[in-house]
Amino acid sequence: MSSPAIQWYPGHIAKAERNLLEQLKKVDVVFEVRDARIPLATQHPQVPTWIGNKERVLILNRMDMIPTPLREGWRGWFMQQDEMPVFTNANQGGGIKEVSKAAQIVGDRINQRRRDRGMLPRPVRAVVIGFPNVGKSALINRLLNRRVVESARRAGVTRQLRWVRISEQLDLLDAPGVLPSKLSDQDAALKLAICDDIGEAAYDNQRVASAMIDLLKDLQERAPEGVEGVRSRYGLDPTTCTGESYLVDLAATRHQGDVERTARELLNDFRKGTLGSIPLELPPMPPTRADIDKG
Repeated sequence: MSSPAIQWYPGHIAKAERNLLEQLKKVDVVFEVRDARIPLATQHPQVPTWIGNKERVLILNRMDMIPTPLREGWRGWFMQQDEMPVFTNANQGGGIKEVSKAAQIVGDRINQRRRDRGMLPRPVRAVVIGFPNVGKSALINRLLNRRVVESARRAGVTRQLRWVRISEQLDLLDAPGVLPSKLSDQDAALKLAICDDIGEAAYDNQRVASAMIDLLKDLQERAPEGVEGVRSRYGLDPTTCTGESYLVDLAATRHQGDVERTARELLNDFRKGTLGSIPLELPPMPPTRADIDKG
């Protein structure tokens, strides 16, 4: 199915990025929020450059939308990269205590350095950054235990940068979602579209829904829950045809051949968790001896 490449970079995102870079000069620690279903695709390529030597806490949100054993798989993989992720379910409050604890540890470290230089301790200034719709605002509301920033299951709700006092020890900056200026990795862009982590104007629903079926089939050896969730929900086996053909067949059985409506239903069912806890990425496997010999 040919359609234009997925691309989205509206003006408010560009403006938000400029404002964010200015505010980053004032913060001590960065909370980087990613989508646990696609932790690699939601890694903004410029974040390491923006952060420099600042402290960082990596948060993998929507942990409820991937199988529990996979969390441990990702935790182990990230630890091999010298990272210690915190898993959260910001909508329900899961993992929020761990985020607070991580913030406290970082804050103590920063204020100890201030004391060592003869300076008084002060509230730690943190910023929450990540792609649109990965759950940043929901996370802040949970940290505060009250709703102070707007959040919704769609991209682009947060438009302004604003400071929120979490406690006597922590001030938090809620920032709009930032996308790379160009989505050059179209595989990653498709995953972002499937998870609704970019705006709908950026993509074609039928292409994205077809790609989702093909991706679940590619992952089924290590993550069979995807194919099983689709088969169980719709009573149609996705392994016998291409994603594009599956969408057409499913439309014929459900919506009188309306492929667009079927594509939207498929994507919505995935996003709401109706198909089950389904990952779209798995921790990279270490190279085998054969891979090394080939390389």
